[in-house]
Amino acid sequence: MLIKPHGQMRRFSGWAAGLLMALTLVGCKSLPRVVPDQERRAPPVRLEGSQGPLSAERSRAILERLRAGGQGTDVLSRHLALEEAIVGSPLTAGNQAQLLEDGPATYRAMLAAIEGAKNHIHMETYILDDDEVGQRFANALIAKQAQGVQVHLIHDSVGTLSTPKEFFQRLTDSGIKVLEFNPVNPALARQTWELNERNHRKLLIVDGRVAFLGGINISGVYSSGSLSGGQSSGKSSKKSDIDGTPWRDTHVQIRGPVVAEFQKLFIETWAAQKGEPLAALDYYPAPERVGRDVVRAIGSSPKDEYSLIYATLLSAIGSAETTVYLTNAYFAPDPQLLAALEDAARRGVDVKLILPGKTDSWLVFHAGRNYYAQLLRAGVKIYERQGVILHTKTGSIDGVWSTIGSTNLDWRSFLHNYEVNAVVLGADFAAQLQTLFDADLAGSKQVTLQEWERRGLTLRMKEAFARAWEYWL
Repeated sequence: MLIKPHGQMRRFSGWAAGLLMALTLVGCKSLPRVVPDQERRAPPVRLEGSQGPLSAERSRAILERLRAGGQGTDVLSRHLALEEAIVGSPLTAGNQAQLLEDGPATYRAMLAAIEGAKNHIHMETYILDDDEVGQRFANALIAKQAQGVQVHLIHDSVGTLSTPKEFFQRLTDSGIKVLEFNPVNPALARQTWELNERNHRKLLIVDGRVAFLGGINISGVYSSGSLSGGQSSGKSSKKSDIDGTPWRDTHVQIRGPVVAEFQKLFIETWAAQKGEPLAALDYYPAPERVGRDVVRAIGSSPKDEYSLIYATLLSAIGSAETTVYLTNAYFAPDPQLLAALEDAARRGVDVKLILPGKTDSWLVFHAGRNYYAQLLRAGVKIYERQGVILHTKTGSIDGVWSTIGSTNLDWRSFLHNYEVNAVVLGADFAAQLQTLFDADLAGSKQVTLQEWERRGLTLRMKEAFARAWEYWL
């Protein structure tokens, strides 16, 4: 089983790399065949609010408002009931979702929330570097722990392989409860050793009232603002910022009743990894209505029968009537996702993909490019983002259904990783996402079929080689 080398994942010593190559001989796990039955009659979608389940009439009124604000789409009636059946978590009204563009804005908002914490802080991250940014977060967490705010931290073993043990020991010594997810060292495994199962989530929850999630790790490579072309204000400890090229990423800050669903995901992960019993704190404060956004929390793990995020994305694309706009860092699609995108384009949906023009993983980069011609012939429009390292994972459908989180459009995210996404319904949030999409589009180069078919033999050979490895990317 091979751990994916992209997204700052090249964190292996020589012995580890050799071990992982040997493990590729161990059996493969295939994606399920998820075919949403769009014709079946599903029960009406019911929403939850700050005081519990809403009435059928109130739920219907909210969905009608959302539909009216979009593009007349049927994604809200044809898809949502199926999404609820797939995911199991409720659609929750009364939330406020705010997009955060790139590292600087995200870190400011996260650190402000940490500083204001009164009861507890839960943090789950793939990468936590021992650099200027990592030290800022470490100091902030230690300061809150000293004030009596209990901090629980989950960090992925592979994602933090290059982070010194002393970094985490300092946190532990301060009273912070630190949990290493699926240790690389089998002697430290707390359950069945599953080296290829990684925690790719980026989740921060403060006092059970505000949650942050998206694609941004805790690392100095995110210290610059990409859309403004700003240079890094912090020194990275790695070369993965690719010669100073800024990283383009997106996060979201969410307040409201749905935060309890993200809290459940964190606590379930802590328990599954056999973390020590949590202190009796106010993890689920009385929910309050703080806005008009309708949000669903979706967590996926390799323990599920299939990826919940993957299945609901396929269904949403299959229900699209006007637009499918996806921005994603690592694109190595399986046949089902390819078919969903092609079918949408062929029935007249405006399908646009913004993908990297420069990457930190040439394997996944060329694996995805292998499918360009097939998609372009179906009418899918492809754009490659220039001047940045694209790390965003967002999607918007019909101007009313949006998703943001840690999930890439590749086999690893759908099969091997623990991921977390938020689905946000409504034209207001979709408009926020559209603004970022348009800005990225303006900084991208469109790939045309005529141009692509003229590419050279070297590129074609790289694509063929990468495709052979795409399951493991």
